[in-house]
Order: sequence, then C-alpha cells, then structure tokens
Amino acid sequence: MRSYYTSMDSPVGRIVLVSNDTHLKSLSFSGEQVDEPDRLPEILLRTVHQLNEYFAGTRFIFDLEIDPDGSGFQKQVWQQLLKVPYGSTKSYREVAVSLGSALNTRAVGTANGKNPLAIIVPCHRIIGSDGKMVGYAGGLNRKKWLLLHEAQHTKRQELF
Repeated sequence: MRSYYTSMDSPVGRIVLVSNDTHLKSLSFSGEQVDEPDRLPEILLRTVHQLNEYFAGTRFIFDLEIDPDGSGFQKQVWQQLLKVPYGSTKSYREVAVSLGSALNTRAVGTANGKNPLAIIVPCHRIIGSDGKMVGYAGGLNRKKWLLLHEAQHTKRQELF
C-alpha cells in the first residue's frame, strides 16, 4: 500500500505525518520539510485539521482512523494510552496494572517509547510513579509543553 507524507508547523516544532490511503501510520517530530504528493488522502487532511484544533485548545479527543505498526503487546499498550483523558496523567505502573500485571512496567515504558503516533496516542500523558516526567521520544521539553497545554485548556473547559 502506498505511503503519503505531509508536514506541519506546530507550537512544539515541525511535525511529519505519514499515512496510507485510509489510516494514519505515524506522527513524528522533525525539522525537515517533506515532499508532498499533489493530492493528500483525506486522513492526512483531517489529521492536520484536528491537530490545529488541538493546539488551539478546542479539540480534546482525536477522531481519526489509525493503524500504527507494532507488536501485539505494543498495540495493547497504545490502546490503554488512548483511554487516558485529555489533561490527565497515568503512571507506567498504572498502565501495566490495567494490562494485567505490575511486573510489566518496564515493558510498558518501552512500548510507550516506541509509540509511532505521538500526541494522537497520548504517550506524553504517562509519567513516573513518583509523579515526575520521565522519558519522551520527542524530548522532555515537548512533553512538558503538551502537559501544560492540556492542563491550561482543561481548566478553561471546566469554566464553560
């Protein structure tokens, strides 16, 4: 199946998106501009639109068809990440327990770090058991920005 690429600027730097004809495959942080085809599939257009809404503080849940590549266990972890609400955090241990065993905490951390759909599958919402920000493939500065962004807009959302 053919892959399509596009990039966009965001408050956390340039984002590169990859899809096939129907599903988003990856979102990564990159300083590079990508060569875009003449026609982008609808999934990439919707992703850019929803990310712009997210960064504007008006989108709290993504509604996109996704198909990240990964092992069965990684996909289970990523499904758990999708359950962590906007503006909230969970620890790696809590995610491991939700999958059946606190003994899998390190494996959850590894799967979290290999998440190919940063922001969309909110791996930035996973923190250490002590409440500290640890590990983020996009860098801790981005993780901090995303968490503060969501906290700010969660408070605003509660006012209305």
